[in-house]
Amino acid sequence: MPYRAPFVALALVCCFVAAPQTHSIKAADFSPTQRQAIEGIIHDYLMQNPDVLIEALRGAEDKLNRDADAKATKVLSNRRSEIFDDPATPIGGNPQGDVTIVEFFDYRCPYCKQVLPSLQTLLKEDRNLRFLYKEMPVLGPASVVAAHAALAAQRQGKYEAFHTAMMGTKGQITEDTVYKVASSVGLDVDLLKQDMTAPEIEQALKANLALADALNIRGTPGFIIGNHITPGALDLDALKDLIAEARKS
Repeated sequence: MPYRAPFVALALVCCFVAAPQTHSIKAADFSPTQRQAIEGIIHDYLMQNPDVLIEALRGAEDKLNRDADAKATKVLSNRRSEIFDDPATPIGGNPQGDVTIVEFFDYRCPYCKQVLPSLQTLLKEDRNLRFLYKEMPVLGPASVVAAHAALAAQRQGKYEAFHTAMMGTKGQITEDTVYKVASSVGLDVDLLKQDMTAPEIEQALKANLALADALNIRGTPGFIIGNHITPGALDLDALKDLIAEARKS
């Protein structure tokens, strides 16, 4: 896979520097013949001991993931107001709840649809949860249209109705699907289309995408609960565990 190329290069460098050295050795210190011989030795060793390369690859990848997680945690701390108090972000549940769930999602994402029943159960059972909807349209033009429509629906007081209907939509989602759903929940579609072009909506979506990137949320769904950034579709028990931990802290 292409993304592993940097790890391979890192593994080869590690092989050169793994043994203790009394002085710095540079490539220029070797003749072309010597360099060729060294490269051949390394090649043969790695071919005979592939576990060494696999271990180096995993170690490098783990380090990148740890670094990315550390950076995301710092962003979570430094940009809490943007994450939790952005007035452009639709709010569900109890606006004064003691625990906030933030979800980054896409209306075309099957995993977002999969987790919806668990989220609905939580909000029904726990009246002290605050829920923030972060539109993150990453799955094509239809996703972008749907996200614009959702934020425009907020202006008619029907964000959650539209959101729930869109998440419940089966099959392929197209631009026509978006407007049919909008009409089915009682939205004025002509007004909706007009509001969808508002620069504030485009700005809000760009801000969401930039924030997700900074938080190392690369796909949907992605959740923030308490001080945890958790990618992927969580089941009901996992969500409850994170909420309980957030309440303790």
